[in-house]
Order: sequence, then C-alpha cells, then structure tokens
Amino acid sequence: MGPLQGYKIIELAGIGPGPFCGMMLSDMGAEVTRIDRISDNPRRPKDVLNRNRQSIAVDLKQPEGVELVLKLCEKADAIFEGFRPGVTERLGLGPTDCMARNKKLVYGRMTGWGQEGPLSMAAGHDINYIGLSGALHGIGTAGNKPVPPLNLVGDFGGGGMFLAFGIVCALLEAKGSGEGQVVDAAMVDGSAILMSMFFSFAAAGRFNDQRGTQMLDGGAHFYDTYETQDGLFICIGSIEPQFYAELVQRAGLDEELFAPQLDTSKWVDLKAELQKVFMSKTQAQWCELMEGSDVCFAPVLSIFEAPKHPHNVHRGTFVEVDGVVQPAPAPRFSRTAAQIAHNARAPGEDSELVLKQYGFSDMEIGRMREARIIPGYSEN
Repeated sequence: MGPLQGYKIIELAGIGPGPFCGMMLSDMGAEVTRIDRISDNPRRPKDVLNRNRQSIAVDLKQPEGVELVLKLCEKADAIFEGFRPGVTERLGLGPTDCMARNKKLVYGRMTGWGQEGPLSMAAGHDINYIGLSGALHGIGTAGNKPVPPLNLVGDFGGGGMFLAFGIVCALLEAKGSGEGQVVDAAMVDGSAILMSMFFSFAAAGRFNDQRGTQMLDGGAHFYDTYETQDGLFICIGSIEPQFYAELVQRAGLDEELFAPQLDTSKWVDLKAELQKVFMSKTQAQWCELMEGSDVCFAPVLSIFEAPKHPHNVHRGTFVEVDGVVQPAPAPRFSRTAAQIAHNARAPGEDSELVLKQYGFSDMEIGRMREARIIPGYSEN
C-alpha cells in the first residue's frame, strides 16, 4: 500500500528530522530499513517518528558492519543520514562509498547548516537554524522577544519534510537517467524557503521587521487568538472583507467602530475591544456560534483535545495504534492509501528478517551474529 510501494530505502538512525523523513517515506509505502546501533535502548514502541520501519542493529565500528550496510546499498534505491558533514565518510559510508556499489542510489543528507559553509561544522538545533534564516524573528508578540514555534519550522517543516521531498525528486529523476545523486537538505535552507511569501511582501513594501504588528503575525485584530470566559482560547482569521463582515455580525460587534478593518493605527484598540467581547462567552459557546461558518474560526485545542474533535474524528486525522494516539499519514491518495503497519520496533528487532529479505543466507547471518556485527538472539 502507498504510492512509494516497491522502493527500498535505508535510514541511518538519528534524531529529530531524520526519523521524521523516514516516517514520511515509510507512511507512503516505501520499505524503509532503519540501521540502529546495537547499544540503543531495547524498546521504544511509543516513538511515533520511528513507526512503520523494520530495524536492524549493526556494529559500524567493525569493518564487517560497514560492509554489511554497503551490501544493503547494492539493492536499495536510497539511503539517508542526519549526521554532521564528514561523519559517514569517516565511517566508510559516505556518498562515494555507497554510490560506488549502486550508481542509481540516491544519497540523502540532513544537516542544520548544510554540507559546506562557515557554520557547517558547528553544533546547532532548530532554534538556531530558523534564527539564521529569518523565520524566528517574525514569530512573537509586539514589544516582546521572538518565541520558538516548538521545533516545527526547522526540524520538521524545513528539515525532514524537505529531505523526504528531495529524496522522492531524486528517485524520480534516477528512473530516467539511471544515475543517483546526493540530496543536501539543510534546515537553514528549508526554513528560509518557507519564508518565500514574506520575502514577496517585503519586496512590495508590505512587510517590516517589527514582530506582532502585521496581519499574519498577530498584529491584526482579525487574525489572532483570544481568551474566552472559561480561560480557554479561540482563533480567528477573518481576513477577506466578507469573512470580516460575518465576524462583525456573529460576534455582535459595533459595525461603525469595527469598519476600518485595515487601518493599522486602530488595530491595538480594536483588538482590546474584541478581547472584551470574546471574554463574554465560553469557548464552547463561541464554537456553537461560529464553528463551521465563514468567520474563519476554530477553537485552540491542546494535543490531548485535538484527536477528539468531531471534524478530526470524522476524517481520521488521528489514529490509535497499539495504544499510542498519533497523527495519521498525510497527504491522502485516492488509490494507493497510506497506512500505519506498526509502531516503532526495538533496535535490531528485525535483523534476521531484513537480512533474509536482502538475500543473506542463514550461514552468513549466523557468522555475523557470532562476530557480534549484528545482535545475538538474547540481545533482540
């Protein structure tokens, strides 16, 4: 099942954006095999990012372990890693090493700063990459410091998602050319390209560097979150005139007072007035009055509330697998539906099965167990 069914992809296990890329590819039907370290924790079934993959544990400190991965590359369509530049080269698993075994192999690389550049060897995290790309600066309220948007923009939106996209693009190209290539996915690049629309605004003189003062950053009274009577929150995005008019009508606002929608000099005062109005009812009452209308309205739900909302329940936006509630695969396809086959496997849990799938004999597998290149039965 899934549109990527038939593709074999190797994942050198890492953290954050790498596993997210593996989840995206495996959710879409690719046969993704995670190469774990033998010393990794024995169980992690609740790690949503590692769902849908088989795991083989390999001792990459031994030349025979490196050779094992290179043999897997001979039959794979792609391999990806998320280490600092030069790490896999030192292991003997860099692009040159792997692609020498398979000229059609796509080699994906996930880093924060990219494979080259003055910062390429520096440590960093999501917050640093989106700080450098210009994305973090615009997130926050007026007069206050920037606010990290979890690690969604760098690690996942600008990182793992772009690596998955790049790998699929390279796989499509390889079908025609017969040759693989290296995909250099950097979180600073990915988060920068997520800012494309705002660079357009800036070029047109419609964007400044004062956070919390513009239409889409919470500066506008008609595009923001508001507290309700019961201490919960709702959000509105009534940008278009017809949607704004419906907000005014359904909230019972003073039409004359709220008429100058786009007069930025009045936004602060109108926001204060709108907050008073939203404090007059509970979140549930506002949902009853506005949800499903053209106000562009939604309750602000927690991670525990979102899976229970009727719309999400109807669409199956969230699913429960082996007791773990998690987002369902996305996007959706009309013929080749994606699915979650299982939650995360323990490191090395599928070692023997994977090796047999790649054509290794029982004798070869036994020798690797004896040499502790892969874990023995008691270590699975």
